[in-house]
Amino acid sequence: MEAAGSTPGQDEYAEDSSDEEDIRNTVGNVPLEWYADFPHVGYDLDGHRIYKPLRTRDELDQFLDKMDDPDYWRTVQHRSTGQDVRLTDEQVALVRRLQRGQFGDVGFEPYEPAVDFFSGDIMIHPVTNRPADKRSFIPSLVEKEKVSRMVHAIKMGWIQPRRPRDTAPSYYDLWAQEDPSAILGRHKMHVPAPKLALPGHAESYNPPPEYLLSEEEHLAWEQQDPSERKLPFLPHKFQSLRAVPAYGRFIQERFERCLDLYLCPRQRKMRVNVDPEDLIPKLPQPRDLQPFPTCQALIYKGHSELVRCLSVSPGGQWLASGSDDGSVRLWEVATARCMRTVPLGAVVRSVAWNPNPAICLVAVAVEDAVVLLNPALGDRLVVSSTDQLLAAYSPPEEQAVQPTHWLEATTEERQGGLRLRICHSKPVTQVAWHGRGDYLAVVLATPGHTQVLIHQVSRRRSQSPFRRSHGQVQCVAFHPARPFLLVASQRSVRLYHLLRQELTKKLMPNCKWVSSLAVHPGGDNVICGSYDSKLVWFDLDLSTKPYKVLRHHKKALRSVAFHPRYPLFASGSDDGSVIVCHGMVYNDLLQNPLLVPVKVLKGHVLTRGLGVLDVAFHPTQPWLISAGADGTLRLFT
Repeated sequence: MEAAGSTPGQDEYAEDSSDEEDIRNTVGNVPLEWYADFPHVGYDLDGHRIYKPLRTRDELDQFLDKMDDPDYWRTVQHRSTGQDVRLTDEQVALVRRLQRGQFGDVGFEPYEPAVDFFSGDIMIHPVTNRPADKRSFIPSLVEKEKVSRMVHAIKMGWIQPRRPRDTAPSYYDLWAQEDPSAILGRHKMHVPAPKLALPGHAESYNPPPEYLLSEEEHLAWEQQDPSERKLPFLPHKFQSLRAVPAYGRFIQERFERCLDLYLCPRQRKMRVNVDPEDLIPKLPQPRDLQPFPTCQALIYKGHSELVRCLSVSPGGQWLASGSDDGSVRLWEVATARCMRTVPLGAVVRSVAWNPNPAICLVAVAVEDAVVLLNPALGDRLVVSSTDQLLAAYSPPEEQAVQPTHWLEATTEERQGGLRLRICHSKPVTQVAWHGRGDYLAVVLATPGHTQVLIHQVSRRRSQSPFRRSHGQVQCVAFHPARPFLLVASQRSVRLYHLLRQELTKKLMPNCKWVSSLAVHPGGDNVICGSYDSKLVWFDLDLSTKPYKVLRHHKKALRSVAFHPRYPLFASGSDDGSVIVCHGMVYNDLLQNPLLVPVKVLKGHVLTRGLGVLDVAFHPTQPWLISAGADGTLRLFT
C-alpha cells in the first residue's frame, strides 16, 4: 500500500500497541527482494535490524483468523517492516477511489472552468519588467573550473575514456570444470590435437625433376604394400594449375583427419584398476598365531578391596598380589590357592617379585616405604640363602648421606616375612627390579628431581640419579640387556644411559597422559599405555615417533606387558577387558614388526568405574594373569 501514497506513521501503529515506538525502515530506495533470504527486512533509525515477524501459520490458521477477525479484510502487510497494518477508513476510501479510476484527493475538481492567464491581445510591454541577469551573457566561471578539473584528471589518467565493447565472440572450454579432482581436470594433462603435415615439393603440380619417379621406381611403388610406401601418391607434373584434375582421395583424407581430431583426446587413459581388497594389508589368521590365552581358567578370590598390582615369580609357580585392603597375598598359580597373607596396614601400590631365581624376595610399596618380603615359598635352600645374603651385610664405618633410611625388621615382622624396610620422605607409587636382582628403582609421588631413586640391596645404598625434573614421572623400567633406564613422564619417555649418565633418546608417544610402560625382552621395542585409550609401539632403532598406535580399547589403559618368551603383548583397560596381541619382532632389521590383535579376554566386573588394573604374563607358559577392581585375579590360558 506504499503506492497509495501512505507513509508508515504513528497512526498506522495505533491499533497494534500503545507502547511500541514508530519503526522506520532506513534502507532507502533498495529492492526488498534482496532481503528475501535474510531474517530481517532492513534497519531502523538506530541502525538495528528490523526482523521479519515469524510466519508459522498454515492455511487453516489463516482461514480461522479470516472468519474470526472482522477487520481481516482491511489488514495488509507493510512492505518495509513486514508487520501487519490495519488500514484506516480514510485509507480504505482512498484505495477504493483509486480502484474506480478516480483522483486520490477528494476535493480535486477535474472539470473546473479554465482560467485564461494570457489573453490573445498583443501588448507592448512584457509581463515582467525585470532587467536581464549578467550571467545570461557572460560565460560561467564555475563551469570553467569544473571543465579545467576534468581536463587535468584526464591528463593525469584519473579519468579513463570508455572503451568500446569488444564484439568478438568469446570461447571457453565446456568441460574444464566438470571434474576438478580428476587427473585430466583443469588441463593438467592437456593433449593438443595433431597438426596436419605441411605439403612438400613432391605434392606440387610442377615438382622438380628429382621428385618424379622413373619407370622402375613406378613399378616398385605399385608392388609395395600401401603401409610400406614412402609416399601415398605418385608425383605428377602438369603444365598449368588449370590442368590439375580433382583429387581422388579427398573425401577419404578428410574423413581420416576428422577421425584423428575426434580420437586424439581419448588416446591417453590414466585409469588404474585396483581391487579394494588389495589395499588392505594381508594379516595372518589368529589361529595361525597360536599359542595365546583364549579362555578364563581360574579365579583368585580373597581380597576384599580392589587389587592394584600383581607379580609372578621367575619360576612361574607363585603369584603375589597387592590390594587396597592393606595386605599382600601369595598364591599358587596352578591351583588358585592362597598360600599366605601378609597384612601391611595400608594400601599396597606396587608389588615386584625379584627376577633372579636364586633370590626369594618380593618388593612391596606401602605408603612412604618399600618393604622387602621373604615369602618362604618354593625351594628351602633358596629361602635360607636369601636370608643369609641379607644377614651378611656389614655397615661401613662412615655412613654416607642418603635420601632414605634402611631399617631391619623386628622379630614380630620377621615372623610375618618382612626382612627390610626402606623409608622415604614421600609416598611410593611403583617399584621395579633390575634383571640381575640387586638394584631396585622406585617412583615417589613428589615434584622435583628426587622422583626416581635407585636402591642397591646388597650394599643398602640409595641414590638419586637425576639432578633436575622433566615433569611428573609415571613409571620406570630397566632395559633387559643394556644399562638403560626408561623413565615415562606424562607426555614423553626418556631413555637414560646409566654408565655414561646421559640422555640417550626421548620418545614422543603423542598421548595426553602415559600410564604404563613395558620393554620387549629383546630390548629394541617399547610399548606405552595411556589414559586416552591408546597403546603406542616404539621401535628404538627406527625412530623416536611411534611405529604403530593401537586404539582397540574404549577407556583408559592401566597396564601393559610383554611375554618373556612368546611374541605376545597385552593391555588391560578400564572397560573391563584385556586385549592380547601377537607382536613378532624379526631378527632382520629391514623387516618391520608384525602386530596382530588375536583375542579379547573378558571376565572382570566393572567396579566404581574401574576395570583391569594390572596384567602380567606367566614366565614360561602362554598364560595371562589380570588384577581387577572387583577384588579378584583371573588366569587366562
